[in-house]
Amino acid sequence: MNSTTDSTVFWESHYAKLPPQWGTRPNAVLAELVTALAPTPGAALDLGCGHGGDALWLAARGWDVTAVDVSATALDRVAAGAEATGTADRVHPARHDLAETFPEGSFGLVSASYFHTPVEIPREEVLRRAARAVAPGGLLLVVEHASLAPWSWQAGEDVHFPSPGEVLASLRLDDGWHTERCHAPRRTAGGPDGRTATVTDNVIAVRRPL
Repeated sequence: MNSTTDSTVFWESHYAKLPPQWGTRPNAVLAELVTALAPTPGAALDLGCGHGGDALWLAARGWDVTAVDVSATALDRVAAGAEATGTADRVHPARHDLAETFPEGSFGLVSASYFHTPVEIPREEVLRRAARAVAPGGLLLVVEHASLAPWSWQAGEDVHFPSPGEVLASLRLDDGWHTERCHAPRRTAGGPDGRTATVTDNVIAVRRPL
């Protein structure tokens, strides 16, 4: 994908303001879920990978990861992180505006962690495409904000968050998918300015039938 879109403009600006080391640690929720539910590595798809914390963590555990983001700056940092950690052969940065294009192939693990944006995109349809990219027996993980952190771009706004059940229903999965997790736990989160806050996440983990 080479065209300039609103998503490209926003996320390039966003990552340009962040230090390269921000977001290079894995999402703790993803790490727990993968360890518990997908211990055998295979092919993984990380949607909205940012600086690559999840992708690098997965690759270090043997996963072959397609790391997708709209920001070339973010993907350059993912590539640099993979080189630094000796996982460059298992991390494949791929630039997509997911409102327009989607990676080809099927994957044993598809992850959409905090796949939120202030830019108008068909988010539910992207997540449905993510489900279609899961290989038989594979796992789809959706971890998303269910509350506002003080550093959110929506901080101070009156925002409605769907319940985990509503998110699961919006995926429109075929019969046979097994729900491994569908809940809204709370956790302590850290922001880019060093602040911490207690936040709520929607956590959905579903397995495609064989």
